[in-house]
Amino acid sequence: MRYQRIPIPEDEGGVRAADFEEILHAYSKEEAILEAQRCLQCAMPFCVQACPITQDCRGYISLIAQEKFNEAALLTVQDNPLATVLCKTCYHYCEEDCVMGGKGTPIAIRHLKRAALEFGNGQVMYVPSAPKNQRIAVIGGGPAGIMAAWELCLRGYSVTIYEAQPFMGGQVETIPKYHLTGDELDWDLGRLRNLDLTFVTGKRAGVDFTPESLLQEGYLAVYVAIGASAPRILGIPGEHLPGVFAALPFLLAMNKGPEGLFGRKERQVVVVGAGDVAFDAARSSLRIAKGGQVTVIYRKGREDMPAGEDETTESEGEGLRFIFHRSPVRILGTGQVEGIVVQSTGAGPPDARGRPTVVLLPGTEETIPCDTVIVAAGEIGNVADLPKELDFKLGPQPWPEGKKPDWMTDVEGVFASGGQSVVYAMAAGTRTAEAIDAYVAKKTGRSPAPRPDPFARPIRAQLPEGYGGPTWHL
Repeated sequence: MRYQRIPIPEDEGGVRAADFEEILHAYSKEEAILEAQRCLQCAMPFCVQACPITQDCRGYISLIAQEKFNEAALLTVQDNPLATVLCKTCYHYCEEDCVMGGKGTPIAIRHLKRAALEFGNGQVMYVPSAPKNQRIAVIGGGPAGIMAAWELCLRGYSVTIYEAQPFMGGQVETIPKYHLTGDELDWDLGRLRNLDLTFVTGKRAGVDFTPESLLQEGYLAVYVAIGASAPRILGIPGEHLPGVFAALPFLLAMNKGPEGLFGRKERQVVVVGAGDVAFDAARSSLRIAKGGQVTVIYRKGREDMPAGEDETTESEGEGLRFIFHRSPVRILGTGQVEGIVVQSTGAGPPDARGRPTVVLLPGTEETIPCDTVIVAAGEIGNVADLPKELDFKLGPQPWPEGKKPDWMTDVEGVFASGGQSVVYAMAAGTRTAEAIDAYVAKKTGRSPAPRPDPFARPIRAQLPEGYGGPTWHL
């Protein structure tokens, strides 16, 4: 028994920080087979239960171990229309629950998904059911919206996705190119070509249309899947100076053309925050800072950073500087950022939910010289332009949700949901699509139907034997 995984090919820190080339590389076919053969094929597939979209990873790993890459690719995309994106960006909750992690390292499940798609034929077209001649609208072209549209199109609905940006993908488009080279989403959307699916870009909900106006146009239901795309602000003096960026717009601009962001000048960059978006912004800045310094400041300690282990591990050796237990209090500058003032933090009393808090310690202010500040303090749902009648649930999760058990809002026929990552957003899209199908079925006098086989095979694919229901990593 081999308890350690086949090493994933990866560039060294100094090499990968030089440009935006992909830093994790694919297994060879032989390496993938050897890694897949480590899998115990557990009778209780904890890996499948840990996957928010119940991807049958145990199944495709077994097929790779048998050198059946075409079959592995088909199994991968039968439940996952964004498989090419996820094989490089998913937080691989499946690996957290892999029993091999008890004595060694978990199976490299995400990387084996990539092997299935790279060595097998995953570019097969999805097949819709007989058309129902019933229209559904989806607001938001990110992972939740795309997943819901896929689910509904397979059931025979005619679906239109309305996206405010001139492109599809939502926050997928902010993922740096050293993770996603840029073609992955196109590969995934290519499999949807035969579905009754229309993309309308450059149209913003609440400005160009409303959910109610879509219902009036004849859509039987509307799914609001706008996610959390509006940046949280720090609320400190100087936050609106030139040279201060919100992280998500910064990352989007970086992907569309980094050359104009910093110019030719060597930059001194401070990134506020320590989540995945903050690391994306810091590591991207490092690649265009022209030999300057990139500093990450965080109000808690290293052990408290919310970023995933992949981000923190991959950033080692790239040259980032970290300052912990500091919180920004103001940004300095006259016409341009010149520095950021931070204050030391200590442990405070628990909040209303029992979570630890931090407090500022008097007399501990210090100034960090810089000419660029990137704020990565989290995101919230941008619902300012949407009708108040929808009365979204906006709690600890930053995305808007309907308050009813089926995610319907206070406007009949309008649903809303989201998720904390790409794959959780996809899971929300699935659940909401099922709720929409049940709602429309009841309204039109028929029974809701499960998702049919996406390739119109006579026997619908089943969940793997031993599966006992999903677990959630929150």
